[in-house]
Amino acid sequence: MASIKKYFQESYDELIHKVSWPTWKELQSSAVVVSIASLIIAFVVFLMDISFEKILELFYGLFM
Repeated sequence: MASIKKYFQESYDELIHKVSWPTWKELQSSAVVVSIASLIIAFVVFLMDISFEKILELFYGLFM
């Protein structure tokens, strides 16, 4: 039981004194970057989906 208590004390000490937390401005900036990157990736996947759909429609249209 003492080892569990020591673990939580050391974890708390590390979170309070050793971890460098981002500022609010850094956090907002990171959120904007992640949001934009997600939108770009979603758009690329959308374009790939549409492209493959058209290619397969053409392929199956020729052989059916």
